[in-house]
Amino acid sequence: MIELNTNLPKWKAAPTTSIKKKIAVMSGKGGVGKSTVTALLASALQRRGLQVGVLDADITGPSIPRLFGLGKESYALEGFFLPARTKTGIKVMSVNLLLDEDSPVIWRSPLILGAIQQFYEEVAWEELDVLLIDLPPGTGDVPLSLMQNLALDGVILVKTPQELVEMIVKKSQIMVEKMGVPMLGTVENMAYFLCPDNGKKYEIFGPIKESPLKSLGQVPIDPKLRELSDQGLIEEYTEEIFDPAFIQSL
Repeated sequence: MIELNTNLPKWKAAPTTSIKKKIAVMSGKGGVGKSTVTALLASALQRRGLQVGVLDADITGPSIPRLFGLGKESYALEGFFLPARTKTGIKVMSVNLLLDEDSPVIWRSPLILGAIQQFYEEVAWEELDVLLIDLPPGTGDVPLSLMQNLALDGVILVKTPQELVEMIVKKSQIMVEKMGVPMLGTVENMAYFLCPDNGKKYEIFGPIKESPLKSLGQVPIDPKLRELSDQGLIEEYTEEIFDPAFIQSL
């Protein structure tokens, strides 16, 4: 079996940056709403009064700026990138803040990893209580490098209530355990649909499976969330999604 090296030199943030907690948001596969959960969690923490940043590490599929209604809004000053700020003050760094939104990123892994390292080391994040890192799906180079090169305080796994997704998410869980990173728990996206006509909950993708991992929250299938996300107004979605004890712990 291949041994995974967890003792590589750690990336160093800018001299003016102080980050209390670094949390990665991960999924075993694409299309489960990982970026949506990242944006919702950032918004919930910001409403609580924390200073929050989001590092969009999904270089080839960045969607964080669109969710927050941001365009090409990052620029360099005195050798460091300045993150964009959302309407409520969340700091964001993403490749889509530097390129036209429709421009594809056709890079091999070394360039992608170099960009993510720059987003951590060469961005003036300043004082942050929490930095959320939106990972690309899977267990490849980017999640591996971040777990090796950043002292992460935890990982959140995003999933949907489907057997196929459960199988793939298990792979991510095992990876996190092998890398020795704390597993904070899971967030179930598209967990249910609350019918506006009769108030009943319908589990469209099936019931949520029992898991040894702690459930940190459930995101419903909600047309309002879809509309706000498309409009870049996800911060205006204020439904209680996350476990209050989890939010308080951050």
